[in-house]
Amino acid sequence: MSSSSAITPKKPVPVPRTAVPLGIADPVESARAELKAALMAIEVKANVPKRLSVATDDGVRKARIFAHREPAAAVAAVVGIAAAVGAAVWAAVWAYTR
Repeated sequence: MSSSSAITPKKPVPVPRTAVPLGIADPVESARAELKAALMAIEVKANVPKRLSVATDDGVRKARIFAHREPAAAVAAVVGIAAAVGAAVWAAVWAYTR
């Protein structure tokens, strides 16, 4: 085994879609890169369904971790939430039928 095979070349750090890459000398290319980054940033902020999906997935992941660590507390939380939803539905139906 040679010593050159032990050295691995560094991988370039990926640039996020919402960032402008460094080292662009041409003003036109720089303006295009800035516009592209601005449009991507707007898309990330405006894409509410995707943001909601990511937040939901994160909440489910945290709930599963919590349920795995504290099963009794998780059961109590589920029972409490179910009781609150049931009380809210009962109150809404009671108010509607009066």
